[in-house]
Formats: sequence, structure tokens, C-alpha cells
Amino acid sequence: MNRFTFHNPTRLHFGKGTLNHLSEELPQYGNKVLLVYGGGSIKRNSLYDQVIGKLNELGVQVYELSGVEPNPRLTTVQQGIDLCKQENIDFILAVGGGSVIDCVKAISIGVYYEGDVWDIITHKATGKKALPFGTVLTLAATGSEMNTNSVITNWETKEKYGWGSPLVYPKFSILDPVNTFTVPKDQTIYGIVDIMSHIFEQYFNHTGNTPVQDGFCESLLRTVIAAAPALVDNLDNYELRETVLYSGTIALNGMLSMGMAGDWATHNIEHAVSAVYDIPHGGGLAILFPNWMEHVLDSGVDRFKQFAVNVFGIDPAGKSDRDVALAGIHALRSFWSGIGAQSRLADYDISDDQLDVMTEKAMVYGPFGHFQRLERDDVLAIYRKSL
Repeated sequence: MNRFTFHNPTRLHFGKGTLNHLSEELPQYGNKVLLVYGGGSIKRNSLYDQVIGKLNELGVQVYELSGVEPNPRLTTVQQGIDLCKQENIDFILAVGGGSVIDCVKAISIGVYYEGDVWDIITHKATGKKALPFGTVLTLAATGSEMNTNSVITNWETKEKYGWGSPLVYPKFSILDPVNTFTVPKDQTIYGIVDIMSHIFEQYFNHTGNTPVQDGFCESLLRTVIAAAPALVDNLDNYELRETVLYSGTIALNGMLSMGMAGDWATHNIEHAVSAVYDIPHGGGLAILFPNWMEHVLDSGVDRFKQFAVNVFGIDPAGKSDRDVALAGIHALRSFWSGIGAQSRLADYDISDDQLDVMTEKAMVYGPFGHFQRLERDDVLAIYRKSL
């Protein structure tokens, strides 16, 4: 296990009726609030009215930025930055899924940065200060409600990058499973894939002596695997929504990765795909992750065997370690296909036309990945296998 320091300052309000905590949280931060949300689903399910009601009770001035994209774009971030500066916004409230929260994180740090916020997103600069913000989560997926991560797309240049800063922890996050009831089936599936992928990115590592962390990861994966098929068939089941929502937060709030270095290569490979084709992030991960696993299998057969046995219950009797490991990967592919996730890039009408373009975008910072260092030929091979 590696040395580590853990700190997560986000206050988490979880459970039914927790929107009421807005009344105690918001008065700490000022009188001008920018409400940021996506395509309007929060208006259809009445959450918008509930939030506005709370804000009106508090007597704050409310400004709005709507239309945040599923892959949030730099242009929308800039709109938010400009609005915050023009109106002297005190606090931002993100109401939506991870895309809305990621957008708000970029807005919050861009408000106090004198240059182009894209400099921060592309790691050419670091922010020194950020506008405080909180979240009301509506989708179980990214874990952005309790971490410092954000992913932003520059649609003009077809680039999509992840970035982070300790300045962009949400001050608080409100998670009521009821607010996820209206998430449609496809988005629910993508969220489940994203949650599991976040766990995989941390689980597949070469750090020694991590039985506690391994146990956390394996238990969380088994929990999501048990809940997912039932949830996909019963989208308004409170207990199942609750389980998956909490799993999404724990999967990427720093608790699983204490003392060990994760990989994150597959996320980088997927970002290049959705930068070019604007496909759902979870859909891309469902296609790419099993193929990454098969590509890097020989860099850690023991780890993949452990995954197969402890997560999917593969019986190792009479099988080689490699065959057990492959059976685990095949079980994952079957599980994701079984709940309705895509399995080939062709499912999104993606052919080999842009493989070189996507590969170059994935390689923009050079070789990457910790479980196995990926070179250009590795990335291209994974894309080809995913067609």
C-alpha cells in the first residue's frame, strides 16, 4: 500500500426529503445564486419548482443557465463564467447529473481565472480560487457530486479532457433517490456502466497489500451487479435507486483508491471517441472496457483471476489462471449486454473512418495508463477490436 492523505470536505445529504437542507446550506454563501441545469427534465418532474420554491423562501436573487449538454461544452462553461462575472454571483447551484456538475466546476474555477478556462482544463494552468457551489443530484453515474473531477468538451476542436482541482469540491451535495426516478432506462444503464467502470479504474492496479481496498471494490461491484437488472426492469423502485445512487458516490469520492494508484486508461480512450462522435460516455465505456481488459490481461493475470472469482463467482476448478480471467471478462461483457448496454462501436454507426483521429486525440499527452502503459499501437488495437 502506498502512503496517502485523505480529505473530502463535501457535506453529503442523502435520502428522501433532503432537499430541505438547502434552507440551512445556502444562507452561508450570499444572496445571488446561479441555478444551472440541463435540458429541462427537472421542469418535467417538478424538481425545478421545488428548488425555486426553496430559493424564493430564502429570498435570494436567482439567475439561470440551462441547456447544459450531456457532454458539457466549453461554450456553455464560458456562458456561465460570463454570467457570474456580470451579475456578481455569490454561489452556484447545480441541479442535474454529472454533466451539469462538471460544467459548474469549470465555471466556478473559471470565474477567477484571467485567461481562457480551457488552459486549466488542458493542464496548462491551475486555478487559484473558485466560486463556491453545491449540487442537487438527479442521476447515479459520475460521482462528481463528491469529488474534484470534471470532463469538458471543446466541440469546435473535437477535444474532450478530464481535469480536476482541490478547489472544486462541492460545498454540499443533496442526493434524494426520488429525484432519479424519472431517469430513462438508457441513461440508467449508462450510469450503471459508468459506476462500475470507475471501480475498475481503481481496482486494476499493481499496488501490493491492498486487501481492504480490494474488498471495498469487489463488494461494491457485486452490489451493483445484483441491483442493476432489477432496477432496469423497475425504474421507480426506491430501494434499488437508493442502492445504485449511493454506490455511484462511493465509487469515486476517493475512498476506494486510498493507498493505491488506479489506471484510467479506458476513460481516456473513451473521451476521444465521444469528443469526435458525441456518444454517451457510459455507452462508450461498455464497449471499450472489456476490450481493454483483454488487451492488457497478460500484464496482470492474477488480478483478473481475482476479479473473476470474487466478483462474478467464476469457478476456477480445472481451469488455468488465464482461462478463469478470460471467463470473468466474458461475464462482464455478457452482464452489460444483458442489461441493454452497447457492445460494439458499430452500434453508434462508428466505423474505422476516424480511428486514427481518435487515437491521436487519446495520445495527446503521450503514453498513458498505470496497469499497462499504452502506446499508440495499443490504443488503435483496442479501437479496432471494439468496432
